[in-house]
Amino acid sequence: MKSVLVTGGTVRIGAAISRYFSERGWKVLTSSHRGDSRADIVADLSGPTGAAQLYSKALELLGGSPPDVLVNNAALFTGSSDDIDAVNRSAPEKLTILMAGRETGRGAVVNILDSCVFRPAPEGDYEISKAGLMRHTRKAALLFADTLRVNAVAPGPVLPPVDVREKAGATLLGKPAPEDVAAAVFYLAQASATTGCVIPVDGGQALVEESWR
Repeated sequence: MKSVLVTGGTVRIGAAISRYFSERGWKVLTSSHRGDSRADIVADLSGPTGAAQLYSKALELLGGSPPDVLVNNAALFTGSSDDIDAVNRSAPEKLTILMAGRETGRGAVVNILDSCVFRPAPEGDYEISKAGLMRHTRKAALLFADTLRVNAVAPGPVLPPVDVREKAGATLLGKPAPEDVAAAVFYLAQASATTGCVIPVDGGQALVEESWR
């Protein structure tokens, strides 16, 4: 059975990703830094050792084997600059390096960005951290090609998991659902000839914003 580790995997988009993989027969491990009882692993990714502790626990739960796929989904939107950077950029980088040390097979990493990364000049701690993670995605794809494929998904404004699509003036197709993001992540988890790629799942928001410039 293939395995996936989803950080922040118990709420919102992370929960949709976890559910999508589980429904397709994958072993899913989820993490939370809030002590969520639904999480398999509790780890504070804002701390200097949080990423290492999370990965070590994942190895333990998987019988010593690394996960086949890592989804770096956990994110902070508010807080101190240091905490936002630690959770949104630094922890995914550390976890990717740990994944790259695998001894057998080629694993995959999928980073969850934000459609803000397509703007010319990111503003604020959150946008800057996500832009940094996008740069890392491409750098890691080059550095770790022997053992990892590294890709990313950049969601735009996402609806709650409901059937009806809300139309949004700033997008072409309306707001995507969490399941749309999960489907893109699942594709990249298995796309054996794809690395260094960023897929926007934003209903065309980035394209509309580009046309306004």
